Amino acid sequence: MAEFHDTAEQPTRALVLHPDIQTDPERREAGPALEEAMALALALPGLEVVAGEVVNVRQPQPGTLFGTGKMDEIKALIDGHDIALVLVDGPVTPVQQRNLEEAWKVKLLDRTGLILEIFADRAATREGVLQVELAALSYQRTRLVRAWTHLERQRGGLGFVGGPGETQIEADRRAIDEAMTRIRRQLSKVTKTRALHRASRAKVPFPVVALVGYTNAGKSTLFNRLTGADVMAKDMLFATLDPTMRAIELAGGVKVILSDTVGFISSLPTELVAAFRATLEEVLEADLILHVRDIASPATEEQASDVARILASLGVREDVPQLELWNKSDLLEPEQAEALRNQASRRDEVLVISAVSGAGLDELQEAVTAELEGARITERLKLAFSDGRQRAWLHEHDVVESEVQTEKGWTLDLRWSPRQKAEFDRL
Repeated sequence: MAEFHDTAEQPTRALVLHPDIQTDPERREAGPALEEAMALALALPGLEVVAGEVVNVRQPQPGTLFGTGKMDEIKALIDGHDIALVLVDGPVTPVQQRNLEEAWKVKLLDRTGLILEIFADRAATREGVLQVELAALSYQRTRLVRAWTHLERQRGGLGFVGGPGETQIEADRRAIDEAMTRIRRQLSKVTKTRALHRASRAKVPFPVVALVGYTNAGKSTLFNRLTGADVMAKDMLFATLDPTMRAIELAGGVKVILSDTVGFISSLPTELVAAFRATLEEVLEADLILHVRDIASPATEEQASDVARILASLGVREDVPQLELWNKSDLLEPEQAEALRNQASRRDEVLVISAVSGAGLDELQEAVTAELEGARITERLKLAFSDGRQRAWLHEHDVVESEVQTEKGWTLDLRWSPRQKAEFDRL
């Protein structure tokens, strides 16, 4: 099996192409899209990104995506720079992939294939690894243009880049189906275990605060700053993929569970969103969502829209409060940073911070405390003596402010969050 070698001596020389398809009404601005695609490529170890180009495509060709003239131009670029891998920032059909590889004599990956490779390299937990494999098999089943030796790999990376060639399609399909069945079985066991862990966390009376944001917005750096944890935080897309949770005490004495999640990205294929449901489930259970934005990025508005769209598609409840954190203010000119702070001061839900310098983090902790305390409701509840289980649950979750025993049972004054009330109602 071919593998990436994470050494300076043997990098795979890569060319990144962003097809700017004129007939696509939803196409993104070409310049920022190419920059993001090149950052994606740099997130994969063992690649040397030699060049990146925007390719104008008036009408996509069914067999090759690009027209004959463009094909020849790109072929000359590939030969001139000794390119071994071409990354196309967009969907490429199996037929197009095969024809382009034959014409250019290189390996080719589309956007989904590249993201899968990155996910495979980053996934750390057992569930993360299984989810990546399942997503990869689902994606590749429609292609069958590589032998499936990567199923037996010993390290990260799915082997799409350096597979040993064609194999019998039916044998491949059987191998894939059997592998998918086996992984689903394993995943079922892992998911049950995670459900038990989640149930045990639900007994902790601390609210859950979830960090979300576009990939590379600085979530993991902020997480590390607030928790003192050593989560991987590099200036690299998809630096973290697995759910990371820590219990912390904020400056005001409020204890919370802080959850770091996978970074969102535009045009994330649906099978990949499904594959990382495990990470994103933490967002669905959050009492407060912190949306971290890279405010220094020229594409910050588009990125924020992508995050909002994915949160909505996940079914995040509208009543879950959100704070928007304009991060990386340290990268701005002083005048820009001051203007942003003035702008943010007019919006209660926005804070300007720098996870690197620590600017604005005291105000962030105060705002989180205020949101969570404000989200708690006071309520009086009467329980019969037969409701001992419910009474024990309330005390276990530390939501009882006072209690009086009556002839028929107990009268309790409670202070709890909507999430805790919903959990109690499900008892």
